[in-house]
Amino acid sequence: MSSRGGYGRRKRDEDEGPILVYGRNPVRELIKAGRREVSEVWVLTQAADDPALEGVAVVVKTREELARVAGTGDHQGMVAFTEEYPYADPQDILEGMGPVIVLDEVQDPRNLGAVARVADAAGCAGLVIPTRGSPGITPVACKASAGAVEHLPIARIGSLVAFINDLAGAGRWSAGADSDAGMDYREVPWDAGAVIVLGAEGAGLRPKVRDVCDRLVRIPMRGNVGSLNLSTAASVLVFEAVRQN
Repeated sequence: MSSRGGYGRRKRDEDEGPILVYGRNPVRELIKAGRREVSEVWVLTQAADDPALEGVAVVVKTREELARVAGTGDHQGMVAFTEEYPYADPQDILEGMGPVIVLDEVQDPRNLGAVARVADAAGCAGLVIPTRGSPGITPVACKASAGAVEHLPIARIGSLVAFINDLAGAGRWSAGADSDAGMDYREVPWDAGAVIVLGAEGAGLRPKVRDVCDRLVRIPMRGNVGSLNLSTAASVLVFEAVRQN
C-alpha cells in the first residue's frame, strides 16, 4: 500500500506478536482516542474499577502476568490488547494545521515517544518517521509518549528525502536542526508551514537529508554539554515556531 504522496509505507510482519499498549496513561488515552479497537485490558485488582475502562472487557491478572505479556515491569498495572497502529497519510499531515516534525532515523523508541508528546502538546499537524532505520509506534514509544501517539497523526514513509523535496508543493518549508549551522533558530521567521527535521541521537541528520532542507538552524549552547536530548531540542524549536504564529 502506498500513500497519496508516493513515499511508501511499511506493512506489519505477521510474527511481530500481540499488539498491546501498557501503562495507565497510555491505556487511558488509547481508549479515549477511539482510533483503535481494544479487545480487552489486563489489570491488577486495584485498577479494575478505573472509570477510564468503562465499556471495555477487563481481566484481573497478577503483576507477574502483566510483566510477562508487556515484556517489562513498567506496566503500571494496565496492559491493553488492541489493533495495529493507524499510521496517517503523509499528505493529510501536510494539509493539516500547525508545524510538522520529521525524525531522521531516530533509534530509541523512548525518544520517539517523547517527541510525539512534544508534538501533540504544541499542536503540531503531525509527526513523520522513516520506515527503515527507526522504530515504529511500539509499546515502548506509546508509554514514553504518555498516550500522545493515540491522538497525534503519525506517518511512516519510505523516503524522507522525497518527502522534504516535495514540501513546497504543500506550501511548507523545512528547517533542519544542525549544531554546526550558521543560523540561530531565534533568527528564523517561523510560520505555520514549518517542517522541523531532527536527526538521530548522536549522529544528527544524515548528509542527504541535511542537503535537501531549505535551511539549517542551531540551538546555541552556553554550558559545558554540547547538545540537548532529542525531545528537548524538539520542544525548543517547535514552541518557537508556535510562539511566532
